[in-house]
Amino acid sequence: MAETTRTACPYCGVGCGVLATRHDDGSVTVKGDPEHPSNFGRLCSKGSALADTLALEGRLLHPEIGGRRASWDMALDLVARRFSEAIREHGPDSVAIYGSGQLLTEDYYAANKLMKGFIGSANIDTNSRLCMASSVAGHRRAFGSDTVPGGYEDLEEADLVVLVGSNLAWCHPVLFQRLEAAKAVRPSMRVVTIDPRRTATSELADLHLSIRPDGDTALFAGLLAYLDEGGRIDRAYVRQHVNGLDEALAIARQWPVSAVAAATGLSPAETGAFFELFARTPKVVTVYSQGVNQSVSGTDKVNAIVNVHLATGRIGKPGMGPFSVTGQPNAMGGREVGGLANMLAAHMDLDNPAHRDIVQGFWNAPKLAAKPGLKAVELFDAMHEGRIKAVWIMATNPVDSLPDADRVREALGRCPFVVVSDVLRDTDTTRHAHVLLPAAAWGEKDGTVTNSERRISRQRAFLPLPGEVLPDWAIISAVARRMGHGQAFGYTSPADIFAEHAALSGVANNGSRDFDISVHAGIGQPDYDALEPFLWPAPADGKGLEDGRFFAQGGYFTPDSKARMVPVVPAATGSEEDGLLTLNTGRIRDQWHTMTRTGRAARLLTHIAEPFAEIHPDDAAAQGIAAADLLEVSNVRGSVLVRAVVTDRVRRGEVFVPMHWTGQFSARARIDVLTGRQRDPFSGQPGLKRNAVRISPVAARWHGFAVLSRAPEHLPFAYWALAPLTDVGTSEAVKIEFATLEDDTPEEIAASLLRRCTLGGTGKPEQMSFHAASDGLYRCMVWQDGVLAGAVFLARTPVAVSRSWASSLPGTRDDGPATRWRLLAGRPAADVPDKGPVVCTCFQIGANEIRRAAAEGSGTVAAIGACLGAGSNCGSCRPEIARLLAECKPHEEAHDHAARSA
Repeated sequence: MAETTRTACPYCGVGCGVLATRHDDGSVTVKGDPEHPSNFGRLCSKGSALADTLALEGRLLHPEIGGRRASWDMALDLVARRFSEAIREHGPDSVAIYGSGQLLTEDYYAANKLMKGFIGSANIDTNSRLCMASSVAGHRRAFGSDTVPGGYEDLEEADLVVLVGSNLAWCHPVLFQRLEAAKAVRPSMRVVTIDPRRTATSELADLHLSIRPDGDTALFAGLLAYLDEGGRIDRAYVRQHVNGLDEALAIARQWPVSAVAAATGLSPAETGAFFELFARTPKVVTVYSQGVNQSVSGTDKVNAIVNVHLATGRIGKPGMGPFSVTGQPNAMGGREVGGLANMLAAHMDLDNPAHRDIVQGFWNAPKLAAKPGLKAVELFDAMHEGRIKAVWIMATNPVDSLPDADRVREALGRCPFVVVSDVLRDTDTTRHAHVLLPAAAWGEKDGTVTNSERRISRQRAFLPLPGEVLPDWAIISAVARRMGHGQAFGYTSPADIFAEHAALSGVANNGSRDFDISVHAGIGQPDYDALEPFLWPAPADGKGLEDGRFFAQGGYFTPDSKARMVPVVPAATGSEEDGLLTLNTGRIRDQWHTMTRTGRAARLLTHIAEPFAEIHPDDAAAQGIAAADLLEVSNVRGSVLVRAVVTDRVRRGEVFVPMHWTGQFSARARIDVLTGRQRDPFSGQPGLKRNAVRISPVAARWHGFAVLSRAPEHLPFAYWALAPLTDVGTSEAVKIEFATLEDDTPEEIAASLLRRCTLGGTGKPEQMSFHAASDGLYRCMVWQDGVLAGAVFLARTPVAVSRSWASSLPGTRDDGPATRWRLLAGRPAADVPDKGPVVCTCFQIGANEIRRAAAEGSGTVAAIGACLGAGSNCGSCRPEIARLLAECKPHEEAHDHAARSA
């Protein structure tokens, strides 16, 4: 009988509720939980495809030492011994843990407790340092605590939503849907996007400000001065609840509209329009994300945003406030348990002796860390220099995600002892591990996560632990016991850890700290199993927040209970030196981090299947680069090879490359090879959004596209990007975009790809090829046992073949010569129209299908949804559908004009 489990999505910080149903045949289906208050049943394309990521192929299912299978006892004993030896010989700061926002709160708590309380070092940091550390630092400077004031409802109640450095439509699609729906109900609502790129989110905006990178601080400093000049400061609120207004204004007044326009690259008119819109609209929410945080001035950007809300009293009230949206499912939970190197558990401060005494006493810890540890980039620098003798990496892939990524790879190669706990056997990081520990994946894990609005939800297991896999908290506790700390790590379930975490949050609190969930301090297993999503604070006395918002009536977590406006000096935003462009990095719609999960879901690679660089037409023309050419992006740290996308969505002098591709999915597209280690001085967050690069065209001798029933063991090409296929009769099928720089014969190229995909059959492979040497075209297909096993398409220019059609070929039955010749001709059958490039991932609807529906009368996004389903699920593709419909309009109008003339 099918069994449904209420759980939480493991992707972004929206924290969507999920209903996972396990059927009698072992299959799993996933849909949104209509009762969860974060998403009310909505899911994005990634969440909708979660069931596609649960297969065990590629999983790490047992411990390994030196690449060989080992028992748990051997592996855990070795980890405990090597860490203990390093501590004894070199001190506690010679070891480190590097964690992840993919860990559940209970995992995070155990790791933080071991490192800070029992090893005695704060050398535990997390990949959240790469995405939200500047927000944490900005909150703490302004509020005295890492507090998100409001909630998701505020996006729907605001009259103006300002999105700064946030491509909400692609990175937090369910929040975007809520905003989109609110604007549809109240068309008077205004949306402003502030981003160097015109993204999918900008399609909803009434005003898009294509700001120069790092221009945000100048923009919001100028806005503060404008609000002051117009008499828009809430003097009563400031007088009662805020310090530092005069100091902040002393700097802000140096930034009139003309100076802001010069620094940001905006026109005075659009700058003034934004300022006036903000000034005259009381109910404003300013949503910000990685475009703000991932900067060497990220903390100042956060405080510049917070300043305008404090100065106007637009905080903690319905439809008002600054709002940080987190990138990972449990970045907030990690912050709550002190998962960052400069924090203590329960939002306590590592620099505060009283807080250290509370935590040390509660844990009965022998030697609590007394000073902040190494932040992420510093940690790997120390490893590179030989100061870190042992490191334990959990649920993350720093060889791809940290800046100066090749140096990170070198650092791991130099570290005497590297432990990696992960789900997958083969990542760019696991290759450097001396010990591999198999960790539980989503569907097998049990614990809690906290979303961007401070809502704690249960992530429940609905699958058994496969092989010898264990949850992270259990692995950490087992090592701690072997290191002599058994009494403090005798947990038998995540419920034990959550109860302890909740109890610590209430110790000596009484409202003096923002984080308090002590109402759950005595929770047992049955209540933990049944735990419903809830917002914190949730203190033991039941006196939480009436409406879930902080600070409407002050009550900041500073010594005098007043917020602090921070005087911020805008960073320089000048152009890069001659010949260099500014590199921006970020996410795409259907992928997640380094693709260790989403890269397993074939449908998530139908919209965008290969790494690319967006460049402005003027920059492309200056370098002789055409659309779909190969493009090298390089600087002193390294280079990547990607496909050129020529578009005016990016500013002249700038280039955008996604962050996702790794050594498992591409030849040379690890973009963080190019990003530098420069960091924000307050948060330690690296500036991933602004790095100087050069671009140059790469002349390929052959461009190719292949679909194969099995992936080759080696791809001998300078450029390639690999993705799984689905619905083709084999779970091993792949598609490959590739290009060669050498002038091999097309027959040699095809043979190198088709050789392996025909193995395992019983009959003799039959090959059929076509070569038009004068046109530079070559196609080759191979059949075995009556089905097509592989097809290769080659051309001297980027291959013009329908990817959606070609991707369906593996497994096609051989119906005779006519079928073979039709397939070799590179076109679908007359009764199977080419759907074109996939636009809607959820329902696999292509651009041609949308154009045909538009021609038949479905001229709106809503009508396309009703007709085809496209855009009716996660909604991420709606901006692209709207653009397609806009492109169809001129043709329709021209046709109507011709008809009238006739």
